[in-house]
Amino acid sequence: MPENCPGSKTDIEQHLRKLVARVRLAEQTYGREPGSVQILPVNKTRSAQNLTKVVTLGLPGISNAFGENYLQEAEGKITQLAGLGLQWHFIGPIQSNKTQAIARLFQWAHSVDRIKIARRLSAQRPAGLPWLNVCLQVNVSGEASKSGVSLDALPALAEQVAMLPNLRLRGLMAIPAASGNIATQRAAFAAVRKAFYSQNFPPAPGRAEPEWDTLSMGMSADLEAAIAEGATIVRIGTDIFGPRVPQATVD
Repeated sequence: MPENCPGSKTDIEQHLRKLVARVRLAEQTYGREPGSVQILPVNKTRSAQNLTKVVTLGLPGISNAFGENYLQEAEGKITQLAGLGLQWHFIGPIQSNKTQAIARLFQWAHSVDRIKIARRLSAQRPAGLPWLNVCLQVNVSGEASKSGVSLDALPALAEQVAMLPNLRLRGLMAIPAASGNIATQRAAFAAVRKAFYSQNFPPAPGRAEPEWDTLSMGMSADLEAAIAEGATIVRIGTDIFGPRVPQATVD
């Protein structure tokens, strides 16, 4: 592939450098600790080669952690890139028939929204693997088309999930309704932040305290608003890899 083509290593490097600068500026603007926001590249519908390009660049501010929405697509990438020591985050909706593979292949699951799913992930986590890190997905905008637990139901779900033996409950994830208005964006993320800090539940058996430290929120179009409201992980696809190419459903 020519170096100036979309998706080339040079193209991705330019996007990544701009993205890191954008995130660091947002951290500075909103009084966040420099480097406190993790950029999670999301390679949805893209090839494993794109991830390899990101890894080989080794840019400061970009870790070897990647987000995937579609399980079937992710399985192939995880197998293909097994030798690179990558960390995999599942960020798409989780159905019951996918929990076994997610529990086996991933280190993080951002989109847990029901106790049934959490129990299956815990029960199906293979012996010998460390705890699966999970976030609870909050449907902060109340959209019927989106997954997520309501803010009202969140405390009870958090308390139940925190007690499961093979999961490590780390925080919340949200995908608010799209808006081009930063005040509207911030209001939605502020509601998630408020819910995050209002949680109070006991640690799971055998652990000294809850490991409650993650706000997974913000994407290419609204990452400044998310960082302003406390995001610790922003999930970025378009601003790294360009617009997605439409394709048949893979999951």
